[in-house]
Amino acid sequence: MSHETKAPDPAPTKKARVVRPFDTRCEMTWIVMPGDCNALDTVFGGQVCSWIDVCAAVAAQRFTHTDVVTAAMDQLVFKAPIRRGKVAVLQAMVNWAGRTSMEIGVRVEEECPTTGVRTQTSTAYLTFVAVNSALQPIEVPTLAPHTKDEHRRFREAEHRRADRLAHRARIQASRGAP
Repeated sequence: MSHETKAPDPAPTKKARVVRPFDTRCEMTWIVMPGDCNALDTVFGGQVCSWIDVCAAVAAQRFTHTDVVTAAMDQLVFKAPIRRGKVAVLQAMVNWAGRTSMEIGVRVEEECPTTGVRTQTSTAYLTFVAVNSALQPIEVPTLAPHTKDEHRRFREAEHRRADRLAHRARIQASRGAP
């Protein structure tokens, strides 16, 4: 009779999970109050940045089911202000995922509370990294685009990532860094 013990099966990695971008969606809304606004009665740009970061973090956590940290915010564009008394609407979704990082796109709109008409005011792309309790990067699930729009977002995110990496390499080369 053998008393050998069998090693336990390794824990499944996050890559075992496959997630559709739609399942990461987050929509957040705020009534714009005077405390959110500058002297022109429009929302402070820094407040919009904060809202974007929070909305993107929720989408990232819905994707990873773990803690995430913001690594970068790219291409934040303010197209129009959000005015006091209006409703700020933010929509975020994971566009692309690599081994430990992901890109989340965020669209910001101003909604008129009396008509429901929405106007796009800002867009941003954020990179998040999934981390463990020691704040070390960990693998993320596989992102599986299904719709034509999700595939387009995935491809565009790959291009933005390539641009970021090329930019980083140019900066390092200009500093003489390896």
